[in-house]
Amino acid sequence: MDLQQLVLRSDELGVRLEVVNGLAIWEAQPLYRHQKHVERIAASIARSEGGACGCVHALDVYIQFPNGLKRPDISIFCREPGEAEQDSVLTMVPEAVVEVVSKGYEAKDLEIGPPFYLSSQGVKDVLVFDPQTLLVLHVCQGQARRLVSPVVVDLKCGCRVVI
Repeated sequence: MDLQQLVLRSDELGVRLEVVNGLAIWEAQPLYRHQKHVERIAASIARSEGGACGCVHALDVYIQFPNGLKRPDISIFCREPGEAEQDSVLTMVPEAVVEVVSKGYEAKDLEIGPPFYLSSQGVKDVLVFDPQTLLVLHVCQGQARRLVSPVVVDLKCGCRVVI
């Protein structure tokens, strides 16, 4: 069984398995409150004024990055994935990702995720929302901003999101 098959089968056990730079990381499936935050944020995604990106988003899907396999809470793309990719792990790298912190997994979302996404993976914006503290961390190449929810964030790709 290859790594992609193992990761996909982990869902059957109620576990989210990700691989970051060769390191396997797992967490329990998200709970209701977590998913409600994800849905609310996803519903706010729109094109910024003058933006050319399609602002297509996907929730909780596996993406094969150059250095690992991740499952962002929200992935934002400028176009739909190709037809062949829609029934397998995506290989198209998102323009931006949004992670909602789950209690007990703060380090994964705040310390491991942003550096991974920005280190030669191709992601331009990483947003991490902690519903317990209302902290919104917006990280992009060369800068990190700490914001407080609710906040409107304009992304480099030309999309806007409310967290």
